[in-house]
Parts: sequence; structure tokens; C-alpha cells
Amino acid sequence: MSPPTSGKSKESGTARILGSGASGVAELLVFHPVDTVAKRLMSNKAKVSFSTLSPIVFRDYATASLPKKLLSLFPGLGYAAGYKVSQRIYKFGGQPWFNEIITRNYKDEFTRVFGERKGKMMMQATAGSLTGIGEVVLLPLDALKIKRQVNPEAFRGRGVLRIFMEEGTTLYRGWGWTMARNAPGSFALFGASAVTKEYALGVTDYSKATWTENFIASIAGAVASITIAAPLDTVKTRIQNANFEQKVPGLTVVRDLIRNEGPTAFFKGLTPKILVVGPKLVFSYTLAQSLIPFFGKYV
Repeated sequence: MSPPTSGKSKESGTARILGSGASGVAELLVFHPVDTVAKRLMSNKAKVSFSTLSPIVFRDYATASLPKKLLSLFPGLGYAAGYKVSQRIYKFGGQPWFNEIITRNYKDEFTRVFGERKGKMMMQATAGSLTGIGEVVLLPLDALKIKRQVNPEAFRGRGVLRIFMEEGTTLYRGWGWTMARNAPGSFALFGASAVTKEYALGVTDYSKATWTENFIASIAGAVASITIAAPLDTVKTRIQNANFEQKVPGLTVVRDLIRNEGPTAFFKGLTPKILVVGPKLVFSYTLAQSLIPFFGKYV
């Protein structure tokens, strides 16, 4: 899943940051509207029908012209850019780093418990899980992005610096649920990708996988990740989209969601997410793989 490193550690590290960051920006511009739709569907507590779909998705622009409707799907783009670019750089660089640490210190233990082949895949998945847990440091940017998408009234005209100064640790609201979502989600992402390459495609050196092999493995990993993480992602989103001064415990969200909407509500917004998983990951991964060597020529 992650771009391979070249022999020049410093240059390849710089190239990885530039290439992954650029791929994150491009991915954001293409897929941010779909993410907005998914977040608004997950945050909606009423029953969704064909007649209510437009007001839920487009909010105040439900009766506006098509161009204005489309532009309304880009709220919080600045926060989303900061979050997505940081996340992509962290994701592409963090998972291989964790995998190197695990391989260097715990390879024998993994091999003894799972065997050499399965141990390698388990190390990839475990490194992914640790990377996912560490993403909690980016939570404030994610929280601001979600609030701009589904609850812009919470900003009340305040700028980002003022919000950070006034709200402080409240921007980390839902951090426990975020970690609980990311740990199995990232484990499934990198684990399912490794399993697909190893067993379905017969790839033993993941860094040498072809574009087609990465395409297939990325879809398998991403679908597994999003499906497994969907219930906790819905809870996290509802915690984060509340007003800053309103503290909503996660268990309260779970209880109200089951009582008022039923268990299937945990998977609200799952369909639009899965529908874009394939193109989204192939797009960002392929672009990163192309840009990293390009930047490597100059830095």
C-alpha cells in the first residue's frame, strides 16, 4: 500500500512527502464532495427517503441551481486539505516505518506464532493498526472538517486560530472512538491488501507489485477497512459534529442511535463510501507512485 523507498534515504524521504502530499491534494479535490455526502448521511437522524434526500445532502441549497448545489459540497475545504494532506503523508510514511520497527524487533515472535508467510502479513497489518492509532494526533483538523461539512453554525464566524485557542482539548473530543475505529480499520486495510497480494495474486515482494496488482489489493483492503470501521465511524462523526460546548458521550450516541434508528443506522453512509473506495485509493496510490520518483529526480 505504501510507496517503496529508494536507496537514498534523505532524498527518497523528501520525495515521498512531496509526492504523497500532492496526491492528497488531488484526491481531496476529486473526492471531497463524496465525503461530504457520506458525512451528512451519517449525521442525519431522520429516516432517509427520496423526497428528503436532497435537503439532507444539499442543506440550504436543495432548491438552488446545479452549480451552486455542487459548490455546497465543498464546505471546510481548507480544514479538509490540512487533514487529508497530513493524513496521506503520515499514512504513506508511517506504516512502513512501523513495519520496519516490528520487523527489526519482533519478526522472530511473529514468525514463531503465525509462520513465515502469515507472519509477514500480520506484521504489515499490525504496523497499519499502529499507524491508524497514531492518526489521533490529526483529530482536531478532522473535527473541524466534519463540523464545516455538517454543522457550520458551530463556527459562528470564528477563524481557525481563534477556535484552537478557545476550544483547546474539545477538538480532541471522540479521540477514544477514533482510535477504536482506526485500529481495526487500518489493520484490515493493510492486512487485507497483504493477504490479497500474497494469496490471490502471488506477490511475495509487495514493493514490486504491478499497477494492476496494487489496484486489486487496494480495493480489497479498503472495502474491508471501511466496512469494519463503519459503526465506530458513525459514532465518531456524531460526537464530532455537535456544537463545541455540547459534550456528547459516545455511549449515549450508541444508545440513542439503536433506540431511535435501529442497528442498521451504524452503517449509514457506507454505500457512497464503498462506491468511491476503488477509484479513490487507486487514484491516490497511483499518483503518489508516479510523483515520488518524479520529485526524487530533483530533491
